[in-house]
Amino acid sequence: MSATTQQPVLRTDRLILRPWEDADLPLVAEITSDPEVMRHFHITRERSQSDAWVARTQAHIDKNGFGVLAVEAPGLAKLIGFVGLSIVPDKIPCAPAVEAVWTLGSHWWRQGFCTEAAQAVLRDGFARLGLSEIVAMTAEKNEASRSVMQKLGMKRDISADFGHPFVPENHAMHRHVLYRLARPAGVKL
Repeated sequence: MSATTQQPVLRTDRLILRPWEDADLPLVAEITSDPEVMRHFHITRERSQSDAWVARTQAHIDKNGFGVLAVEAPGLAKLIGFVGLSIVPDKIPCAPAVEAVWTLGSHWWRQGFCTEAAQAVLRDGFARLGLSEIVAMTAEKNEASRSVMQKLGMKRDISADFGHPFVPENHAMHRHVLYRLARPAGVKL
């Protein structure tokens, strides 16, 4: 796996958001196979599925100059999860759009890491990439992610809530909510 030079490393007071490294693979697999972490998704991932997801994510970064990044907490852990921006697939009703996404290992929940990392990603998306809007979506029942969206200043677009086309209709996580954030007026391009 080769790191791209297009996506800058993002830093916050406590975190480093960076392209993927081979050493991240077992840690990502541990996170995405944890039923507690993945309870608001319709799947957990086996190691091969997790490795393939990381490869697709790095390919997205290489192609677009942005993507979902590994999140490191220096002095605490080499990888606590992943946060970033991703192009929304065409089958999702809000497409075309760019989505903020995040997943942290459960040990790192309720410490403000997710909001802190997402704020850095949003700043990068608005300032460096010049995006006019960033969306976020989650299963209707995922109160934790919805709380992060609200802390980020995102507003729910109730008219845009949808049944996720990649989640079976009879699955508890089929209904999704959509939040939006327009580029703040003070962001310089």
